[in-house]
Amino acid sequence: MKEVRVRYAPSPTGELHIGNARTALFNYFFARHHNGKFIIRIEDTDVARNVKGGVESQLKYLSWLGVDWDEGPDIGGPYGPYFQLQRLDLYNEYANKLIEMGLAYHDYREGSDTPAIRMRVPEGITYTFNDMVRGELKFESSEVEDWILVKDNGIPTYNFAVVIDDHFMKITHVLRGEEHITNTPKQIMVYQAFGWDVPTFGHMTIIVNEEKKKLSKRDVTVMQFLSQYADLGYLPEAMLNFIALLGWSPGGEEEIFLKDNIINLFDESRLSKAPSMFDKNKLSYINSRHIKNMDSESFMELCRPYLERANVKIKNDEWLRDLTDLFHDRVSYGAEIVELYEEFFNKPFKLGEEELTFLKETNSKVLIETFLKEINDIDFTPDAIQELVKKVGKDLSIKGKNLFMPIRIATTAQMHGPSLPHAIYLLEKPTIISRLKHTLSQLEEK
Repeated sequence: MKEVRVRYAPSPTGELHIGNARTALFNYFFARHHNGKFIIRIEDTDVARNVKGGVESQLKYLSWLGVDWDEGPDIGGPYGPYFQLQRLDLYNEYANKLIEMGLAYHDYREGSDTPAIRMRVPEGITYTFNDMVRGELKFESSEVEDWILVKDNGIPTYNFAVVIDDHFMKITHVLRGEEHITNTPKQIMVYQAFGWDVPTFGHMTIIVNEEKKKLSKRDVTVMQFLSQYADLGYLPEAMLNFIALLGWSPGGEEEIFLKDNIINLFDESRLSKAPSMFDKNKLSYINSRHIKNMDSESFMELCRPYLERANVKIKNDEWLRDLTDLFHDRVSYGAEIVELYEEFFNKPFKLGEEELTFLKETNSKVLIETFLKEINDIDFTPDAIQELVKKVGKDLSIKGKNLFMPIRIATTAQMHGPSLPHAIYLLEKPTIISRLKHTLSQLEEK
């Protein structure tokens, strides 16, 4: 098998979005799995739709995902240039060769002084290719009209330029979205006209939203752009993990993978033939799993900018680490730390009916009174608080749920939550004393 060479060829018409990211990643995984080359090429011939910063966004967020490339617009390579607008002479040279061969012709549009060049579709030809995802596909030439190779402004059409580029960049496999299936016979037509090898094609199925409708850039139910996820503190390794499972299955039940695992496991025969759903809950789960695997320091640094932006007064790094450690197992993306902080520190302390009922049914008044009395006499540290809870429980012969839950309710107004000693420590002694007294006053009311 000759060296695998694949490419990701975006138009710089906007930021990197989920669909394009998947195309790039699947080509990247395929190349790396087969020890091949991954190339980036910019298809910038639709000048009217190109946006400033479009190329930079594509490269920035591919790099953010952990993707590296062997050739491209920023690093060059042996088969450049890697911008189509810098390759116009090559396209025109080969379009004119097709005219000389009698396989294309000039087509003058009314009102234009320069002609377009149109491909002459041969009659009675069946175009067959073995799709990596879908198996054998066939098209009859009678289904294709004569089509434009080069527009009257000298700019090639997609279906012509992509063949010239793929041939001269020695692309062996073309893995792309299913919307390109009907383009394939036109492209094969050009390959065959020049007697060039046709690459192996693979067309991935569509991505749908949770209503089973095709995901489009205008779909407001799903964040579309990688920049949005990066800004909210989603981890790049989690996004790569999640996108990899949109149309590919590694087999087995495990869903948490790092890049090297995926490259090792990536088998094109496991590309899905059915649409893949963008499941926001699954993304949240995968991201939270990757966050849980972060060390304490890294998680603290993930959270820091969001707390600073929310004007949270960070006393010092030790305080910040205690805070972020408290919520490490509850955060599903970085920015969520602010919401958890606000709920924890600034939500009014109010006992609900369920909490009060639990305290009364477990006769917790004495427990809370004892805890309040003794908390004044300890160093206010998580370890000391933990020891005090144990001591009060031992003195009153209370343990388990009937010990921890009443103290949690009386200090946080919640029946469940993060580490109790750390929560009490971060809320600080004056707040805790005030809340314990408030709880007791409510228990004394009839």
